[in-house]
Amino acid sequence: MSSSLETVQQAFSLLLSFDSKVWSIILVSFSVSVRALALCILPAILAGFVLAQGRFFGRHFLITLFQTLQAIPTVVVGLMVYLLLFRQGPLGDLRWLFTQEAMMLGQVMLATPVLVSTSYAAFASGDWRAWETARTLGATKLRAFMTLCHELRAPLLVAIVAAFSRIITEVGSSMLVGGNIQNLTRNMPTAIALETSKGEFAQATALGIVLVALALILNFLLGSLKGRQEHRRNG
Repeated sequence: MSSSLETVQQAFSLLLSFDSKVWSIILVSFSVSVRALALCILPAILAGFVLAQGRFFGRHFLITLFQTLQAIPTVVVGLMVYLLLFRQGPLGDLRWLFTQEAMMLGQVMLATPVLVSTSYAAFASGDWRAWETARTLGATKLRAFMTLCHELRAPLLVAIVAAFSRIITEVGSSMLVGGNIQNLTRNMPTAIALETSKGEFAQATALGIVLVALALILNFLLGSLKGRQEHRRNG
């Protein structure tokens, strides 16, 4: 028990003293995941909107495909990216293997199905009166789309948080295509796996605390947003 308490104390000490190794890992993790999410967020939400509104051949197949892709293990996505980027692969000339760009590519592939599926669900079950009213008043499709997104901001934010949670905590893809290189591609999940295997529990615990704190903050913000929207509807 005392050993566990000492490990937790050491973990907080590493965080509060701004230990360079720990904070370098945290910064790499957030830098890669935020950029990956930024690359796919708009196209994925637009795809969810099209799937919810459109009536075209292959629509149901695409919905099922994106829903299925959500469950693909991260290590399988990492293997696919590795095969694309290794020297003899179709994208080998980019020389991205074992770089942050390779990690971002893997995380884009992981985040996109989550964003498309959850935004599709938000649009499919949402109130389209905002869209219809905007179009009736002469708004362009883009303006009407933005109005609808504003009305559905709570479920769309849930979609964004779900996608971010998926990529900020993944291990398999980043380990395969990033190489777990200190100060370059070592992120929080891969560092936790490495340090735990080495018996260095203080650093692993510090990084785990950051991930738990992030989850709590995101869920609190989502709960607060949903509460305000429900209060406004009931008020």
